[in-house]
Amino acid sequence: MLMHCDNGKTRLEWLDALRGFTMILVVAYHVSTNGFGEIEKTSMALPFLVLFRMPLFFFISGFLAFKPDFNWTGGRLGMMVWKKFKIQVIPTLVFMLISLIMYHPHFWNHMDRYLGTPYKTGYWFTLVLLQMFIIYYVFAFFESKMKRQSWIPITLLWVIALAAYAVLYMPSWFKFPKPADESWLNYTSFIQTMRYFHFFVFGNIVHRYWREWQRLFDSKWFFPVLIVLVVICCSDIFKWHLLKYQWTNLPRTISMYGLMLIVFIAFRYYQEQFTKKRVVGRCLQFIGVRTLDIYLLHFLFLPNLKMVGDFINVNNKNFVIDVTQSVVVALLVIGFCCLVSSVLRISPFFKKYLFGRK
Repeated sequence: MLMHCDNGKTRLEWLDALRGFTMILVVAYHVSTNGFGEIEKTSMALPFLVLFRMPLFFFISGFLAFKPDFNWTGGRLGMMVWKKFKIQVIPTLVFMLISLIMYHPHFWNHMDRYLGTPYKTGYWFTLVLLQMFIIYYVFAFFESKMKRQSWIPITLLWVIALAAYAVLYMPSWFKFPKPADESWLNYTSFIQTMRYFHFFVFGNIVHRYWREWQRLFDSKWFFPVLIVLVVICCSDIFKWHLLKYQWTNLPRTISMYGLMLIVFIAFRYYQEQFTKKRVVGRCLQFIGVRTLDIYLLHFLFLPNLKMVGDFINVNNKNFVIDVTQSVVVALLVIGFCCLVSSVLRISPFFKKYLFGRK
């Protein structure tokens, strides 16, 4: 899906390219961890890339979720929620079952263990994204009923989302009434929603006030300050470890926001390179509009090359080599996913119920 901003006619092709780029990072991460067996403690790239790949995905989703001219009614709210449910839950359950059958032949005996984890053997993303859309759609519905439109409600939602995020990392300062049984947080993957929803809301805020944010991005001081701030925070995360106890996650959170914005600003600045007139732009956009297909399929085609991970975990000290080998294999996996997706889409039934497209 392409996005329209400002006058409603400008198509942000670079945003689809950015989503494609992010999908490549997601698959590359799974190639490294699931395929190669790399671990973050010894990898030169994984701890850094993991800071912004998922935040960026949710940021883009929140950006795209804002519909300035949408007329919210109870019927349309229900229609939007049902549409998202069909697109994201039904295909996810189908492919998760296929994945379990392929790689876990005795999974029926361990079904509770698989479903009881927030990660769902990797298939948590679409479930969490659905929860985010439902929360936002309900918020947007009630917001539309307000007599006066203001920046306060969406900012308050972002603050609440940040507070939910802080609960996970600063429990002695931020607490919430805990139910007797907390397993629902894992079964529903809602704990992942708490971890990432503030990025979704932040992306929504950026789209709502796009002109103001563009002026900020184009200012002489913002980007350099952002770079310096990220360098300092990443240095503390990976080397210094100056902040202790409740403050340890502060530089990590700042780095996540900073790196996410740096990538976003870079794609916007070089947007002419990511149009359909350019080969790179066409390829990234194609991946960007097939993210659901790729996400659902790629777990089925990850390589089993643990010997690569064993070697890397012992010998690899080079960021470029670490990233390159994972990205190259990820592109092969993505290419095969796109091929399989194109074949399956020949059937209108599969196209509709496996990939949510009419």
